[in-house]
Order: sequence, then structure tokens, then C-alpha cells
Amino acid sequence: MSSVRVNPAGPDAAVKIRGSGSVRALYSGNASAVLGRGLLATRSTNWTIVLTGVFEPIFYLLALGIGLGSYVQNVTDPLGNQIPYAAYIAPALLAVSAMNGAIYDSTWNVFFKMHFGKLYEGMLATRLGPLDVALGEISLALLRGAAYGLAFLVVMQVLGLNLSWSAILALPALVVIAFGFASLGMGITSYLKTFQQMNWISFLLLPMFLLSGTFYPLSVYPQVIQFFVQLLPLWHGVELVRGLTTGALAPVMLLHLLYFAVMIAVGLFFTTRRLRALFLD
Repeated sequence: MSSVRVNPAGPDAAVKIRGSGSVRALYSGNASAVLGRGLLATRSTNWTIVLTGVFEPIFYLLALGIGLGSYVQNVTDPLGNQIPYAAYIAPALLAVSAMNGAIYDSTWNVFFKMHFGKLYEGMLATRLGPLDVALGEISLALLRGAAYGLAFLVVMQVLGLNLSWSAILALPALVVIAFGFASLGMGITSYLKTFQQMNWISFLLLPMFLLSGTFYPLSVYPQVIQFFVQLLPLWHGVELVRGLTTGALAPVMLLHLLYFAVMIAVGLFFTTRRLRALFLD
């Protein structure tokens, strides 16, 4: 078993070794060590919690997509084609599952490690930089979100809710969605200090889950509400995945990908900056 050598002179000496003004001060190229540690911890203590997240979107699909869906007439996909209601909400729940997996790992888990486990202080006392820590933790959250999405995608295939060959592309799309939410989630969490503040994350996720075209088309809202919904990241994720699973491919999907690319860049920037300010400056 390999071990991590901590500089005996303490964190300040580690910062001097990296060079406070160099790229090495931010990134040592060893984010995989952070990811590996997280995977070992998940396997030994948190696997049951991870498993419960797989079933939540399945219950929604059974209750609303199939149960309530038996009373709902066919709805239209992004290109105007008539599809079953279950096939309409299933890709939305697929995007939600990727979001939930990424958010839970990059917020509550990070909050505990930062304020109670003091894990990042120990990591940054070595040659690891704040970008190593950010990429490692975000990758762990990304894997959890992708695992949730893959499990639900298999369920959709079994139920015949993937209506096009392009549904296979939903998996890499889920990775992008999870990456976006994980990077932004960790960035926001790094600024929060109390459990009461953390509860705001759940408060914001609920209306985003309900309003982002998850269960009915955006056209049911007034124009003003439509505008604000289209600013939400989950709406972009839902539209991207729905287009892929139904075969309603359109150039606008590139804009959804661009949205998440910007989201990832912003999240990484603020997470790295905040970790450096907290533990190195």
C-alpha cells in the first residue's frame, strides 16, 4: 500500500516548495490520488447511500410515467412528434438522476470533509494543489452521477422508453451534466459555513426539479416564467437528454452543451480559488 508523505515542516513549507506563484502551486497532476481515496471511502462506508439514489428516479417513473401516464394522452417531443407520456418524462428523470448524484457528492460530502473531517487541510499540506483536490472531488461526484444515470438508462431500455438509437449518446451527455453540477456544487459549498446554509441547496433544487420541463412542456408557462426556466441548468440537461432518447436531434443541442461547458469552467475556477484562499493563502 502506498503512503502519502506529509512535509514535516507543515503546510507553509509545502506551499513554499510548490511555489506560490507557479502553476505547481495550483496543480501537481495527481488528482487521481484524491479520487482513489474517495472511491475507497465510498466502498467501505457509503455504498448503501449510493444505492438508494439509484431507485428514487425509478419510483418517480413508475408512479408518474406509467401510473399517472395511463391517464395522460400522448405528448409531443421537441420536434413535435407524438410520444407516450412515460417516454417524455423518463429522459427528464434521467437528467435529474445525474444531477442528484453529482450534487449530493459535491455538496454535503464536501461540506463534511471541509469543516469536520479537515481532510483538505491534510491534502494541501502535501504536494497536492487546490486544483488537484477540486478535480479529484468533482470526478468522484461525476462518477456517482454517471452511475445513477447509467442504471436509469438501463431501466428505460428494458421498459422500451428509449425511442432512438441516439439514446446511446445520452450516457456521455450525462457525464457532461454531472460534471457541470459537481463543479458548480463544490464551488458553492466552499463558501458555505453552516448546516442552515447548506439547506438552501435542497431548497433551490426542488423548484428546479419541478419547473424545468420535467413533467410537462415549457409552453404551459407564461413567457416571463419560460425565460427564467431557460436560465436553469437542469432545463438544458433535460432538453439535451430528451432530444437524444427520443431521436429529436437539433442544432440547439450544441447550445445546451456549451451551457454546461461554461458551467464547468466557472465551477472549477471558483472552487480552486476558494480552496487556495481557505487553506494556502
